[in-house]
Amino acid sequence: MKIKLMAIGKTDDKNLQTLIEAYQNRLKHYINFEIELIADIKNVKNLSEIQQKEKEGDLILKKISATDALILLDEKGTQFSSVTFSEYLQKKMNSGVKQLVLIIGGPYGFSEAVYKQAQGKISLSKMTFSHQMIRLFVVEQLYRAYTILKNEPYHHE
Repeated sequence: MKIKLMAIGKTDDKNLQTLIEAYQNRLKHYINFEIELIADIKNVKNLSEIQQKEKEGDLILKKISATDALILLDEKGTQFSSVTFSEYLQKKMNSGVKQLVLIIGGPYGFSEAVYKQAQGKISLSKMTFSHQMIRLFVVEQLYRAYTILKNEPYHHE
């Protein structure tokens, strides 16, 4: 299985980008992983929230293939512990999913079209975090999950 993290906009904070890259490099030892960034929508001041979500949704859906398992990072999603997240990933691998695509939406979330395509939603917390920080949290949790699956000492219970 391959995992792709898709997000709207680039990571502006160099410190966050350095940490994201560090965990991304660690993940290479366990799974084929990539981050795909979708450029921010231009002239958002002239768009309503719904129009912005629809434009972002169109860009997201153009990059998804019919065989991808699309999982949205959404505040209304299922919350996992690190151990149950690793079990969730193991089930996805066992089910024959070729590519798991985790998506971080734009500032207003996802369009209805994206919700309809999604096969699930995950929430990292009831708290709100910047979309750039979520990228780091997801990559770190993916790394943690694979160390749990391999019984390596990174995670402590």
